[in-house]
Amino acid sequence: MARVAVVTGASSGIGAATAARLAKDGYHVVLAARRVDRLDALAERIGGRAARVDVTDPSSVREFAQGIESCDVLVNSAGGALGADPVATGEPSDWAAMFSVNVLGTLHVVQSLLPQLAAGGGGTVVNITSTAAFVNYEGGAGYSAAKHAQHALTETLRLELCGKPVRVIEIAPGMVRTDEFSLNRFRGDAERAAAVYADVDRPLSAEDVAECVALAVGLPQHVNVDQLVVRPLAQAAQHKVFRGPLFER
Repeated sequence: MARVAVVTGASSGIGAATAARLAKDGYHVVLAARRVDRLDALAERIGGRAARVDVTDPSSVREFAQGIESCDVLVNSAGGALGADPVATGEPSDWAAMFSVNVLGTLHVVQSLLPQLAAGGGGTVVNITSTAAFVNYEGGAGYSAAKHAQHALTETLRLELCGKPVRVIEIAPGMVRTDEFSLNRFRGDAERAAAVYADVDRPLSAEDVAECVALAVGLPQHVNVDQLVVRPLAQAAQHKVFRGPLFER
């Protein structure tokens, strides 16, 4: 039987790229997200299965998990940022939405699929967090707070599963240019979204992060990559980005 990988947030960005990459490694991938039209197209292309799931809705997640007989790998990629306002004027509803998808979404899916992950010869949980989980920046308090919480969940889960054959891996990307992340954050303001990556020579792509997931998952089951921080070469730290050419073209 093919190994089964469940990927949330699989309708776009890192989730979609990860689903395709794990399928390449021979996994039967179950793609979970809300936009089922996008899921269907990708699932058909990679030979996976699409499932409409709202990770912020516990009942939706439970119903989904009941249809998953076995799960070898779970990648929690569903997430996102809203707004870049200072704390003084930040919108509480944006904070609530970010916590709902990044933190509670991860919690709902982990809780629902942990029995399947622990049932076989060994399972793997991969949580996609962010370098914002460790370093704060102006205008990013809500997103950073949510990612700090997701990091805390991940680290605590690893401690609590010690002694069981389930790996818990955290992949923390820095600057990744995808079609939707910054555009969603700035509510469709394309100019503001593009400015984030202006003159940065080769920000990470979703496929770059997917390669990191495949690398960590593909190691022997007794090898646990606790945390993998990955940034483009142009980004030395969360707050230090070089804008200009780095490579000959």
